[in-house]
Amino acid sequence: MTTAIADEFETHRPRLFGLAYRMLGSAHEAEDTVQDAYLRFSGADRDVIEYPAAWLATTVTRLCLTRLTSARARRESYVGDWLPEPVVTSDGTLGPLESAEQRDAVSLAMLVLLERLTPTERAVYVLREAFAYGHREIADTLGLSEANCRQLYRRAEQRLTAPEGRFEAAPARQEELVDSFLSAARNGDLAGLERILAEDVTWWSDGGGKAKAALRPILGRAKVLRFLAGVLKGATPGTTLESAELNGAPALLALDGDGTLVTTFSFVCGADGITGVRAVANPDKLDFVRRQLGQV
Repeated sequence: MTTAIADEFETHRPRLFGLAYRMLGSAHEAEDTVQDAYLRFSGADRDVIEYPAAWLATTVTRLCLTRLTSARARRESYVGDWLPEPVVTSDGTLGPLESAEQRDAVSLAMLVLLERLTPTERAVYVLREAFAYGHREIADTLGLSEANCRQLYRRAEQRLTAPEGRFEAAPARQEELVDSFLSAARNGDLAGLERILAEDVTWWSDGGGKAKAALRPILGRAKVLRFLAGVLKGATPGTTLESAELNGAPALLALDGDGTLVTTFSFVCGADGITGVRAVANPDKLDFVRRQLGQV
């Protein structure tokens, strides 16, 4: 019976991980949440679980709500900028990302925006946008009225209006800009970087107090170029840059001389070039990607 339950749960695990990750912005917390859901599933009375998929989605959502409440306090004392954990998506880890809307929903930019929402607003928005739940299904999942869920969804939409815009450059243009960034960075070509950075570009770094990183956002092309000049000059010998797909978009990985991931770079690309860069160097936030790359 235990094996049968485990096998049944495994069929739902990818979808549950995708839900938990979108809710939490953390791959390791998403894994822990899914494991907690499995323990509850394996110990539940089978007679009361009519639809396992719905039961598990409800369980994961409510576990995430609890985690989000405590996460807010931790993030208030976080050292420097807090950024979501990146995930390699070229292997289908977060499900199909075949449309611009699907890619946008898991981008680091969107996950950062979701931090503006209350935990319940975030749950409503994720269930509606990423998993196409109807408002009645969302109400049943959260134990709220359908009218309340509609109101929460409208409020979430309003709060997710971002100065940088929800929609980025076309995928081909994003790849072109990131490839140009990669080439210029490899060659130490600051003039080349200047040509592809928008004038109002912003650079965010997340070291979490455990890796060297800027503690505040760096605003504007001139300041970002000065920062990059220092980074390139002080780079550890043997460090290399490689292309990857993170959170549904072209990205870069920085590897040390031993080939171990030390930083990920995700980009926001607009009509004027690269308008935002999010660099994650906190080693705790790179564990999941390292496992995806076979480094752990």
